[in-house]
Amino acid sequence: MNNPILLKVKALSISFYNNETEADILKNISFRILENSITAIVGESGSGKSITSLSVMGLLPAKISRIKSGSIQFNGTELVGLSEETYQSLRGNEIAMIFQEPMSSLNPSMRCGKQVEEILRRHTNLSQNEIKAQVLELFDKVKLPESNRIYNAYPHQISGGQKQRVMIAMAIACKPKLLIADEPTTALDVTVQKDILDLLKSIQKETKMSILFISHDLSVVSEFAENVIVMYNGEIVEKGNTKKVFKSPSHNYTKALLNARPSTEIRFKRLPTIKDYIQGNLSNEIITNAQRSKLHHDLYNQEPLLEINNLEKAYFKKTGWFSKQNTFKAVNDVSFKVYPGETLGLVGESGCGKSTLGNAILHLDKATSGKIKYKGKDITNLNKTELRTIRKEIQIIFQDPYASLNPRLMIGEAIMEPMRVHGIGKNNNERKQKVLNILEKVGLQKDSFNRYPHEFSGGQRQRIGIARTIALQPKLIICDESVSALDISVQAQVLNLLSDLKEQFKFTYIFISHDLAVVKYMADQLLVMNAGKIEEIGDADAIFNSPSKSYTKKLIDAIPKG
Repeated sequence: MNNPILLKVKALSISFYNNETEADILKNISFRILENSITAIVGESGSGKSITSLSVMGLLPAKISRIKSGSIQFNGTELVGLSEETYQSLRGNEIAMIFQEPMSSLNPSMRCGKQVEEILRRHTNLSQNEIKAQVLELFDKVKLPESNRIYNAYPHQISGGQKQRVMIAMAIACKPKLLIADEPTTALDVTVQKDILDLLKSIQKETKMSILFISHDLSVVSEFAENVIVMYNGEIVEKGNTKKVFKSPSHNYTKALLNARPSTEIRFKRLPTIKDYIQGNLSNEIITNAQRSKLHHDLYNQEPLLEINNLEKAYFKKTGWFSKQNTFKAVNDVSFKVYPGETLGLVGESGCGKSTLGNAILHLDKATSGKIKYKGKDITNLNKTELRTIRKEIQIIFQDPYASLNPRLMIGEAIMEPMRVHGIGKNNNERKQKVLNILEKVGLQKDSFNRYPHEFSGGQRQRIGIARTIALQPKLIICDESVSALDISVQAQVLNLLSDLKEQFKFTYIFISHDLAVVKYMADQLLVMNAGKIEEIGDADAIFNSPSKSYTKKLIDAIPKG
């Protein structure tokens, strides 16, 4: 017998508007969530996933949005047109939400314990002592270590995974009937992601609440949710039992989402994108083991482009006037080589030293000891002039391109500025022509030259970051989590672009990521870091197929297998 219906959304249409235009964001969507069940909504940015969840929570922006038609019934109560006062009694109590970014959802000026207390104070009649005892019990329930310490800690004093657990404690404090989890693991390491998903599943099993899980990662959804709703461009294109939908999808969009993520078993020459599926323009060409072996034979019979010897980066900290200075080694005795035309994959959990190592190579954060050799020359200690020359040849693509772009500079100027600094192009006219050609190479229109960063999507901004990097004609590019925040199909486009540019310009990459499926797809050699040290290094396929260290095995086992 089916469980009773908890949430029923029927023919819901929502539009956003300004003084001149009105755009339909949700178009006549209908679905049900049963009691004691887990349902996922999947789709890319802009598909309508988050708007659907905000409409259920009654949190749509009042002055720019409206529900044009349809019904949202929760536990028999119609939510459309409900007063704000009634909604407030529901939020946190009957319906709760976990947001994607806990740091922006937690109050940075309040201790974690007090933030959870607020929920209980609002919705219960418990005394202060009872509230505190319940918060500590909740912290234990969400498996936070040292619950007393976390209770008194501010958000910036705990890790990303711990912040997400505090958010979960807040969400389940009043034992809600429906928990909406909006991309709750997107920014987390694969092992922390697994822990959070296991935790949510165990809490759901224990409390019998229903979960509406929103994600763009179908691998995660396949292991977590019983039912799935696939959204595209504000519409539901497919829904049903997760295993059935994923085993035999009927809509091309679902097929594209399922295949755009790199496989850990087959290495396609190009990752299929949404556009490829919609247009029927699919290529099944793979890179064979024989082709890979020949490539590696040629790669590793060259002189190394970059050589790192016993590199260390230490940070020093004093806890008081008369206390002893503590030393923390973020990078600890690291040695490896990178060869021209190679992609070295660098993986590990947050805090393992990946980005610190990248910054030391770039001289953005000077190494404490050890040697860095580039093209056979020691570049560990350089003067300003020498550093400028090296900076042209060794470039970085950041995780968040928006944060690395000046919002006041048009894109063309942002790309031309470093070209002027490094003397690329005889004059501005020649530089502009080069930039227009590069914009086309990275898949952007020429009119992007005269537009500002805020006018572009996340995937387009990442292409701008890539354009700015290749404009300097570097030899070595460090990609620091440069696709981790992107939708699956946009990620596929950017990975294809990086592969094309590598082939065209003979780039060498150090590819830093916590996403092991992406790294395996891109990498020739894999370097696994743990607590500042190299845990394991070798051929990417060989390490994936047969890891020699338990830490590497733990990382691989945590990859969703869907």
